Amino acid sequence: MAAARMLSSNIAQRGGRMGIIEILGIAGSLSLLAGWRLYLTILATGTAMHFGWLPLPEHLASLKVLAEPWVLGVAAVGTIAEFFADKVAWVDSAWDAIHSFVRPLGGALLALALVDASDPAWQVVAFLLGGGGALLSHGAKATTRAVVNASPEPFSNIAVSASEDVATGGLLALAIAFPGLAIGIAIVLALAAVAVIWVLGRLLCNIRRALTAAPPAPPLSSD
Repeated sequence: MAAARMLSSNIAQRGGRMGIIEILGIAGSLSLLAGWRLYLTILATGTAMHFGWLPLPEHLASLKVLAEPWVLGVAAVGTIAEFFADKVAWVDSAWDAIHSFVRPLGGALLALALVDASDPAWQVVAFLLGGGGALLSHGAKATTRAVVNASPEPFSNIAVSASEDVATGGLLALAIAFPGLAIGIAIVLALAAVAVIWVLGRLLCNIRRALTAAPPAPPLSSD
């Protein structure tokens, strides 16, 4: 209830409308977060629209489909399934592999729906950037899981997944409550994803190089 009152207060202060910078920030944040948790992003966005926490300009009325009960229901089922699949080693990697196309497409469509439908140039830019952002964060997530799954114990996988759940929910709430900060959130997420891919990519290469360079085990003696 306190969060709802805070959201309503912030909406009233900005007049219930968002400017172009806020819209671009929301689009970038949602696209990048969709690469982590697509269904949770759709569920949170639709819920915020349903309760009026995320007011949009008139030309974005088509996006209200996210607030439809059936869309929220499908997103809720997907969120629950992803929550559990993401906690099991190697099942999470299989889930990521299946969603290698779904998440970037979802991120692109979310960004596309947030721009002015009367401007084809902006639509193309939003679709490409939204899909690219979702693919970038998805790549960072999949790379992280490839490293974590190399650990024989299951607790690190659960901890990383839970951290992603908390981070996604918190950043979504922050972007919706304060659209002016959303552009900053999008920039930080993009830079973090690039850093994760670079660092963990080098780590995986070093591990692979070390394994291939290791001397073969001596044959067992027949004595």
